[in-house]
Amino acid sequence: MTRSTELKKIVEAIRGFPGVTRKHIIKHVVEFFPWAEVSIQRNFGEDAAVLIQDGKALLLAADGIMESLMREDPVWAGYCAVLVNVNDIAAMGGTPLAMVDVISMKSTDRCALVMEGVRKGVEKFGVPIVGGHTHPDCDYDAIDISILGTAEPEAVIYSDTARPGDVIIAAVDTNGRVKTRYSFDTTTFKSPEIVRAQVGVMAEIGRRGLVTAGKDISNPGIAGTLGMLLETSGVGGVLDIDRLPTPDSSAEIPLSQWLMMYQGFGFVLTAPFENADEIIRMFGDVRAEAAVVGEVKKGHTLTLGYRGETMPLFDFQEKGITGLSPENRHLNLQSPQSPQQD
Repeated sequence: MTRSTELKKIVEAIRGFPGVTRKHIIKHVVEFFPWAEVSIQRNFGEDAAVLIQDGKALLLAADGIMESLMREDPVWAGYCAVLVNVNDIAAMGGTPLAMVDVISMKSTDRCALVMEGVRKGVEKFGVPIVGGHTHPDCDYDAIDISILGTAEPEAVIYSDTARPGDVIIAAVDTNGRVKTRYSFDTTTFKSPEIVRAQVGVMAEIGRRGLVTAGKDISNPGIAGTLGMLLETSGVGGVLDIDRLPTPDSSAEIPLSQWLMMYQGFGFVLTAPFENADEIIRMFGDVRAEAAVVGEVKKGHTLTLGYRGETMPLFDFQEKGITGLSPENRHLNLQSPQSPQQD
C-alpha cells in the first residue's frame, strides 16, 4: 500500500466515523434556541457555556452516554458520564465543583451497574453528585450528567480563539489501555492524586495565559476534535499525524484507530510558538505526553500530513463538523442590564 493510499484510507475513515458524523446535527439543534437574557460570554460550540456572575466565570456543561455503551459496559458507561463532564470543565481552564444526574431505567440491574460506575467516577475525581432526577419504568436505560465549574474570567480557555500562526499541540496520557474499540482508559487504574493533578493542569495553563484555544479530545477523536476547534475559530490548519504522541508498540493500536479514540486524558491546544516548550513541560509534570503536531492556518480546511504526503480532511465551508462557524454562533451575549466584560 502506498503512503498516499494509506493516508486516503485514514481520511475516509475519519470523515465517516460516527464520532464525527454524530456532530453534524448540532447546527440544526442550535437553531431552535432564542438568544438568552443573561450575561453569557460563550455558549454553543464550547465544551461548557460561560456565564459571568459577580466577577466569576461559571462553567456549565452536560453530557449523555451513547446507548451502545450502556449496553456493552454499563459500569464503564457510568464512569464515563463523570469523566466526560470533568474533562469538559478542564478543557475550559476551569475547576469542577459539582454535578447533577438524570438516570432513566428499564433494567434495575443495569441501573445498579451504571450507578456503580458513577460512584467510582465521583470517588476518583472528587466531584460530588448533589442532586438530579430518576425516571423508573422507562423503555430504555440512560445516564445524563450536568456539571458546574468555575474559573477566573481571564483564565477561561475558549475553542473559538485559535489564530493563524499558532502552533497546534496534542497532549495525551499514553499510559492506558483500550477499553472499547474507540475509548482509551487512562484513569481507572491510577490514583485519585494523579488524575486530579492532570485535570488541574489545564486550569494552571489558563491562569498563565499560555494558550489561545483548547478542547478536550472526545468522541470525534484527535483529528475530529481539532476540526471542531478550527471550525468554531473560523480558521484552517495542518495536522502532522506522524508527530502525535502514541502508546508504545506493545499497545498494538493502529494509527487510524488511535486518531479516532476517545482519550481518558487528552487535549488539543493552540498557542504561540514561544509558549510550546512550557506547555509541553507542564503536561510532562503530570505524566502526560505533549508535542507540537501542526500549525493553524488562514482558510477553512484541515489538512492531514503523513509521511511526507498531505490530504484535505475537512473543508468547513463545504461541509463542516458541527456547522457552528463564527458567523452563525451566539457569541458574547449580554443582557441589557449586565455590564460588558472587558
